[in-house]
Amino acid sequence: MIFKGLFGEREAASDQVIPVVRNITIGRTVRLDPLAWRRLGAEAKFRLDTDVLEIVAQGRINLGADGFVHRFYTDDDLMLQMVSPDAQGQLANDFTLFGPWSSAYPPDETAKRRWADRLRARTFTDEGLPEYRRFWFGDADERQEPVSFWETVYDDRSGLYFRKIYQTCMLFSRDLPGEGRELLLALEMQPEGGDLTHEVMVGIPLNLGEFEA
Repeated sequence: MIFKGLFGEREAASDQVIPVVRNITIGRTVRLDPLAWRRLGAEAKFRLDTDVLEIVAQGRINLGADGFVHRFYTDDDLMLQMVSPDAQGQLANDFTLFGPWSSAYPPDETAKRRWADRLRARTFTDEGLPEYRRFWFGDADERQEPVSFWETVYDDRSGLYFRKIYQTCMLFSRDLPGEGRELLLALEMQPEGGDLTHEVMVGIPLNLGEFEA
């Protein structure tokens, strides 16, 4: 997994509670409505050959006044994301599903600077992808600072052990025929004690009725 594997875990307090959001948490199965992506047509780059997600890891991001992001991961790096004003996710009202597109270790400082420039640009593309326009903050400004945060990722329901991953990212999107929209999340990620990577994920927005656990 992008968010797992090569890096050490830390022990959390014994009273740590892993939230259950929309009945979803580690060890549970999420069923998706395939029409969520099939209705986007052949132009969409997001592809999924299953309508079942087996959740093996769970992350939470504290955005302060902007609320919390809850993330649910599968073994093949699919990520179901929910945004909520509360830490337990009971008021979650923004849902997206992302799949991995590319992952790379930058070879030098020049590559890191180029990636930083790409995150700040008005548009973004990657090998095999069309152009996406900046979704967060709009695309009126030629350059825009990305968003940075720590994500705490858990691999079991006990919450006793976790990993911390520092991320800097920007969300882009493009319109598809009809009323469809496809998303692109570009990230710079560095786990505590691990190596920095550049990640691209392609995704779609979900309605509440398009998934259940």
